Amino acid sequence: MVRITRGLAIMLLPLSNPPCRPAPVQGNLQERSDTLLKDKITIGIPRAFLFFKYQYLWQTFFAELNCQVILSPETNKKILKEGIDSSIDESCLSAKIYMGHLAYLRGKADFILVPRIVGFGRKEEVCTKFNALYDIVKNTFKEVNLLSYNIDMAHQESEFKGFMKMGRELGKNPALVLKAYLKGKRLQKKMELQLAEEQESLIQGKDKLKILIIAHDYNTYDKVVGYPVVKHLESLGIVPVYADAADKKKTALKSRLISDTLYWTFNKELIGAIDHYQQNIDGIIFISTFPCGPDSLVNELCLRKIKGVPMANIIVDELQGEAGLQTRIESFVDIIMERKKTGREAQIG
Repeated sequence: MVRITRGLAIMLLPLSNPPCRPAPVQGNLQERSDTLLKDKITIGIPRAFLFFKYQYLWQTFFAELNCQVILSPETNKKILKEGIDSSIDESCLSAKIYMGHLAYLRGKADFILVPRIVGFGRKEEVCTKFNALYDIVKNTFKEVNLLSYNIDMAHQESEFKGFMKMGRELGKNPALVLKAYLKGKRLQKKMELQLAEEQESLIQGKDKLKILIIAHDYNTYDKVVGYPVVKHLESLGIVPVYADAADKKKTALKSRLISDTLYWTFNKELIGAIDHYQQNIDGIIFISTFPCGPDSLVNELCLRKIKGVPMANIIVDELQGEAGLQTRIESFVDIIMERKKTGREAQIG
């Protein structure tokens, strides 16, 4: 069953330069052997970071392998506190939230999925936190059994190889693993296309103001980070338009209008949505977490290069209060309404 809420489709199934080689499963061999002999292996998935990007692939893959998927709940105060306590001060809020979800899953699953993403090819890199995520988790929660796959195309580590490796580690038949992976990929692609098509239909309406949300999906849909922003926009009668829901191939290409040297893949997919939707939006809100390096650089670049459209840059930290946030949003909406009267259009360059 699929439920679509605020641009995020959630599939309900039964019940994110360190070394880049495949990561070993933690725990001694006897523990691993005993686990694999169980009728149904449980896989914990933190509801944070790359879950929001790959949720259909992950959940379908493990369900098809007869594994039970256990998701952590939506971010709450307890998870946030656990994450802060488990992280160094210099970590961004998104990383602290992720660690909180890891802490929640301790003792609740046989394995916890923690992928390592390095890069998707030439000039297709990701934030270093995704490079180091496995090692950080492994050294923070030493008692947890981790399941991992690598994506590092510079070293021929593809997603396909990574999923086949996970299947072997779970003791599954290679043919079944391949079938599960392909089924997950098909559903992932289908849902991404469905979200993009639904949003294309949504932005054609002329009766309400529309604001483009430029934020990583793990920030946009997190209860602590992006949800308060979206909730207040909707209470003001604004239609949120989600950059992450756009066709990613198209937006990655269009990002070159803002920068042809940018190499952070996920950021390229987001900022390309500005040109993609510019004729149908009335304003832009950037949402990032403190102190994210890539987002701070990319968002500042956009603020300097894009003209003729109101923009607001919201940086969320662990001390963020809703009252001040609501005041900023209301003031921003007032600015949009005033500028809309002039009929000015967005320009890039």
